Amino acid sequence: MPHARIAGVGMVPFATPRTAPPILDMAEGAIRAALADAGIPFTAVQQAYAGYVYGDSTSGQAAIYRVGATGIPIVNVNNNCSTGSTALWLARQAIESGEADCVLAIGFEQMQRGAIQSHWTDRPSPFNIFQDVADAAQGENPGVPIAAQWFGGAGQQYANRWGVGPETFAAISVKSRLHAVGNPYAVFREPVTIEQVLASAHVFGPLTRLQCCPPTCGAAAAIVCSAEFARANGLDASVRIRAQAMTTDTPQTFDGDLIDLVGYDMAASAARQVYEKSGVDPLDLRVVELHDCFTANEILSYEALGLTAPGTAARFVADGDNTYGGQVVTNPSGGLLSKGHPLGASGLAQCAELVWQLRGQAGARQVDDVSIALQHNIGIGGAAVVTLYETVAS
Repeated sequence: MPHARIAGVGMVPFATPRTAPPILDMAEGAIRAALADAGIPFTAVQQAYAGYVYGDSTSGQAAIYRVGATGIPIVNVNNNCSTGSTALWLARQAIESGEADCVLAIGFEQMQRGAIQSHWTDRPSPFNIFQDVADAAQGENPGVPIAAQWFGGAGQQYANRWGVGPETFAAISVKSRLHAVGNPYAVFREPVTIEQVLASAHVFGPLTRLQCCPPTCGAAAAIVCSAEFARANGLDASVRIRAQAMTTDTPQTFDGDLIDLVGYDMAASAARQVYEKSGVDPLDLRVVELHDCFTANEILSYEALGLTAPGTAARFVADGDNTYGGQVVTNPSGGLLSKGHPLGASGLAQCAELVWQLRGQAGARQVDDVSIALQHNIGIGGAAVVTLYETVAS
């Protein structure tokens, strides 16, 4: 089966809701940047998948029409925090099935200040079943944002199970900020100390405010094409998707284990599929962009992705195996914690970072000797997408 190539990526600097440009301006900027990176006009695009969570129906058309209204199929995608990587998953399928030769995946988001909340109060929430599990496991916690309850509860469960102290979780935020210093697209680029992280306002479980990703606005995009299209148009097709998997919840999610509730098993299953398809050993990875919406989830993701054995994440962190000079650089972009987490854009921003890493274009963030790279993006509700990229001859 032919592998889809990433011919171009683009994104705009992420921003807080207070400082962000208008959403359609951000989306247009990301699309134009990806087209310019690929070196093609919009008229070459045959399909588009537009991801966002907070927006009216056909917002994808409104964004893409700013660049061109060419009559192509445009599919609007909403898969919670994994929306951007879901758009990429669909784009890859379109290429590898032969339905299209050149596809745009775009993700964008304009979030509001404060904790994420439902905007629909006249119908059952898709999160009710998740909240029921969390309440049964740790009691009701009114006034605490639901995502913080779930991920904070999962972090506390992990800490209790393996004897992990709060400093381990705080160290993730410190590492995240240090990586973000070199990323001009990141929202928070000022270093912090473990003491500052722990002294910030307590949220839930081991989590403090500086261990929770902020509401963010932004956009990112990718041009996905076939190798034949790239050759015919003289494009750089040196980065391809070697393997990709999407998974959703199973009954195990709702068995009462908070770690599985926030996507551990779902992510582990997707990662196993990717490793089996590609033949890649996770211990051979040098760079990973993973879903660090909270520090607790980065800790859990190390083990779900097979970067370290179950129960060893604290030693993995303490030994510096998650950063430059260690085993694998996790979130060189600064991740969701520091780069920001505009829900629809996050998966495609991860894609952009890894493409830049594989091309050797990541500047101060560049990881040495990179030829494969892993992306992990989850959304509660739920979906997990794991993608393995590699460099090949164009």
